[in-house]
Amino acid sequence: MRAVRYHQYGDPGVLTVEDAPEPHAGPGEIRIRVQSVSVNPYDWKVRAGYLAEVIPTTFPATVGSDATGIVDEVGEGVSGVEIGDRVFGLGQGTTAEYAVLTAWSPVPGGWTVEQAAAAGLVAATAVTSLDALGDLDGRTLLVEGAAGGVGSAAVQIAVARGATVIGTASETNHDFLRELGATPITYGEGLTERVAAVAPDGVDAALDTAGSGSLTEIVAIVGDASRVATVADFGAAALGVTLIAGNANAASALADAHRVAESGAYTPRVDATYPLEKAADAHTHVQGGHARGKVLITL
Repeated sequence: MRAVRYHQYGDPGVLTVEDAPEPHAGPGEIRIRVQSVSVNPYDWKVRAGYLAEVIPTTFPATVGSDATGIVDEVGEGVSGVEIGDRVFGLGQGTTAEYAVLTAWSPVPGGWTVEQAAAAGLVAATAVTSLDALGDLDGRTLLVEGAAGGVGSAAVQIAVARGATVIGTASETNHDFLRELGATPITYGEGLTERVAAVAPDGVDAALDTAGSGSLTEIVAIVGDASRVATVADFGAAALGVTLIAGNANAASALADAHRVAESGAYTPRVDATYPLEKAADAHTHVQGGHARGKVLITL
């Protein structure tokens, strides 16, 4: 099968499309014929070697951590899914013609292939993050990096849970955030004052999806580190902030995202799509840090 692999850590130029052995579904897993995958910050950080000490890589490695496609193998002990079903979910080495998923959900009605591909890891991460912050109904939530993949999913799901959401993004993305249901403000110096201007009674919780170094200020804004979560700042523990792993409780998180999507309250946002042969360009796009929603690779 064709797969996007790399034989050493490095910049996007280390990625090549080459033949690779087909994976097969083990117990508790399914295999899909891949239609599209998303590029997550996690993917390029692993490829670049930034996470080598905590996530060692065996070369050659196939990139990708989520995908959507058609089920063509069902592993032992798996129920509720059949060959031919269209699903989205999480796995490893998914940027290939076939991929094994360890957590998945049916694609909601009305979603395109691209929207389903944009939902895997970010939906699981957003739901898990919001769950960690407790009941948000009637509360005000600050989302740092609200226009990105996890941020845009978290905004929509939080609004569906009854939260008032303030989202940070560059000014070019403010209309986008309004479409998602958030009140937009810019990030960077002066954040405390800008939050106070739109939320004079303060905010009840915050989610950092950007890892831009603002976590200390965000904790001060909220006033309680236990009501702050981050998916991107590994200094969280020193501040008493919850660090979220997107694959934790992934199956239940994906099921929750599916329910919100079926209600019409969550639609994944796609920034750009690239063919398999342009996977390096897709990684470069995401690594630039300015994607609005998700960047996809299609097969």
